[in-house]
Amino acid sequence: MFQQETAPLAGSLALSAILALLPLITIFVMLGVFKTKAHIAGLSALGVALVVAVLAFKMPVDLAFLSATQGVATGLFPIMWIVVSAVWLYQLTVVSGRFEDLRAAFRLVSPDPRVQAVIVAFCFGALLEALAGFGAPVAITAVMLMAMGFSAIRAAAVCLLANTAPVAFGAIAIPVITAGKLTGIDYHDIGAMVGRQTPLLAVIVPLLLIMVVDGRRGVRETWPIALVTGTAFAGAQYYSSNHFSVELTDVVASLVGLGAAVIFLRIWQPRGTEEALTSLRLEHERELVTVTSGDSGSGSAGSAATGSADAGDTDTGKASGPSATTSGGDSAPDHPGAARIFMGLAPYLLVIVIFWLAKKWGPLVDFLSGTDQKLHWPGLDGNILSASGKVSTATVYSFQWLSSPGTLLLITGILVMAIYRISPVTGVGELGRLLVTMRWAILTVASVLALAYVMNLSGQTITIGTWVAAAGGAFAFLSPILGWLGVALTG
Repeated sequence: MFQQETAPLAGSLALSAILALLPLITIFVMLGVFKTKAHIAGLSALGVALVVAVLAFKMPVDLAFLSATQGVATGLFPIMWIVVSAVWLYQLTVVSGRFEDLRAAFRLVSPDPRVQAVIVAFCFGALLEALAGFGAPVAITAVMLMAMGFSAIRAAAVCLLANTAPVAFGAIAIPVITAGKLTGIDYHDIGAMVGRQTPLLAVIVPLLLIMVVDGRRGVRETWPIALVTGTAFAGAQYYSSNHFSVELTDVVASLVGLGAAVIFLRIWQPRGTEEALTSLRLEHERELVTVTSGDSGSGSAGSAATGSADAGDTDTGKASGPSATTSGGDSAPDHPGAARIFMGLAPYLLVIVIFWLAKKWGPLVDFLSGTDQKLHWPGLDGNILSASGKVSTATVYSFQWLSSPGTLLLITGILVMAIYRISPVTGVGELGRLLVTMRWAILTVASVLALAYVMNLSGQTITIGTWVAAAGGAFAFLSPILGWLGVALTG
């Protein structure tokens, strides 16, 4: 039995918190200063967290290592399960040749990559956040942007930034509903209050996306579409959360924002489209040179999305790998027919339908939740007490083998294989190649989640939080930092 201590180091909260920060400092210094590989930085920080937990926070060695194993399990499932399934779904569109049809559909709306970033990352990403959440929206939209010509790092930055506007109401408003359960406040009241704050972000986020894509020039040339989309999204988000449905807030907002963008683009088109395309193409080519020169040890999803694909036994017989789809779009048909547009959109329409049913259709919701397994982590559960003396519930591992967004994406992928007539051999082969490509990314996430669980269960995290909370009135300004640390330590 181990009980956490808030100030184990000489009874000093400040010294204990500084020591508890060492694992995080380790990972930041190794990544930012020494430029080590992410998985090496993650494993090193995990080692530091174990040492701090055992020597400073007096956690038994066996419990410290068992905490790490539970973190590894959480990193693999559901987190990397979601990411792998999302990227695999994208790869299926590539090997079938249908991603060209999807790109052509977006080009019909606007060929401008800055506008496409707003539509894909902000509007479509918000819709996926509303229905899926848990990382799936960023994973899906990031690989879409990469295949449309964005470099991996720029695509990731754009999609993560875009996710800030809808995330409070993500996965059918789970964060708001959970806050209501924890506080005893009616979640409709919480949702209404959140819905008066997040629209302020929603108005400016599209402008920031364009800034990330094309700098100040992009903002000068495309600010009208960003402002129209953001304002429409914000207005719908406020109305739905306060007067219609907290659960459907992001669904309504994303569709209204997308509709406003499409209508506005019928009467207005931005300047500088060719210059923006050229800039992104050059950046992407530089990234490809870096990857192919051997600097691919991180095993990122980006390298998976820029690798080659074999489409030998698809129905089209003309599929091209992602390297062909990132050339700026010249090979894409300018005016595809309705059938080709539908086939290009089919995987993502299926995502919407499947996640909608899984979240909103009562019988299916009950069935899926009934398959969840609560695993009391062997040797760990029941042996961790909080600082207040209560038994920790964080040692119960939730194995959502069927209801996980990753599994729903896998089911979507299987249906896409049937629609696109991709053979099982090709589909399984793509999944196997993807796992090999992403092996270092998987190790990175597993090590960071192991670090998180060691810090959480040893008491390091609560020590940091208590120390920051003791700042008095300054806590109002420090609380976002505490929130960032919380995200870093929970995945």
